[in-house]
Amino acid sequence: TPTLKMILEEIKTSLIMWVSYALIPCLFVDGVAVLPAPQNLSMQSTNMKHVLTWSPVIVPEEIIHYSVEYQGEYESLYTSHIWIPSSWCSPTQRPECDITEDITATVSYSLRVRATLGSLTSAWSTLKHRFNQNSTILTPPGMEITMDGFHLLIKLEDLGPHFEFFVFYWRREPGAKEHVKVVRPGILPVYLETVEPGAAYCVKARTFVKAIGRHSAFSRTECVKVQGEALPLALALLAFVGFVLILVVALLSIWKMGRLLQHSCCPVVMLPNTLKITNSPQKLISCRKEEVEACVTSGLSSEELLKACI
Repeated sequence: TPTLKMILEEIKTSLIMWVSYALIPCLFVDGVAVLPAPQNLSMQSTNMKHVLTWSPVIVPEEIIHYSVEYQGEYESLYTSHIWIPSSWCSPTQRPECDITEDITATVSYSLRVRATLGSLTSAWSTLKHRFNQNSTILTPPGMEITMDGFHLLIKLEDLGPHFEFFVFYWRREPGAKEHVKVVRPGILPVYLETVEPGAAYCVKARTFVKAIGRHSAFSRTECVKVQGEALPLALALLAFVGFVLILVVALLSIWKMGRLLQHSCCPVVMLPNTLKITNSPQKLISCRKEEVEACVTSGLSSEELLKACI
């Protein structure tokens, strides 16, 4: 009947499709199924992060594993049979591999990948062009400008230990001088300058990677205006003069107080003239007894007596 014929036709079509899906991923060599190798290998490298990608090998209802190996310039020249398994992607189920930690030198690397399904293993697919991390794309850093009171701060995107940041900042006014600060990784946020109220400041930055000797383009310039009004010059000068006067008065007061304390605690005692000894005591002792008696009997005053004895 027509209905039975339609049912049989659908079953036949389904069987053909199922067999096709089951056999398409595999090739037969001498009657043995072989898993096809991954295709379209490509390297994506941005800001010193290197990722190898490829087109996945598809087998319905099966999980494919991949192995990634690399070979440095030395191995390529002298030990071409030696390939090093990636420490992060051998094996992996994803059709990509972050090989950043494996690429440690600024030399050319060869990379290859293969697929595995149970006991089936594909042939190796090799990246068409050797990779050197010098070719990485450096992008301008992300940054955020903030104020802490009258302190200008910048927070920079963390791009890893390879990066330094050159931060350029200036006051937005004609003829303003541009300042540069080099920021090492891990120092966040960064203090730039103590700013003045009412003024505007602008900031831009770019990265530098010493390992490859390259820097990125500049980030977009961002400007901020400090809240508050700037003090007029005359008012600032008046405040300075007032401070100096207060300082002088304070110093004079301290000096005067010291003098008063000195006179109160250690007063200077003045002796009468009659008690002052103007000559050496030895001269007084040297007066003979006869001379003293003669002086006494002559009726001289005490001062004349002292002079006569001397």
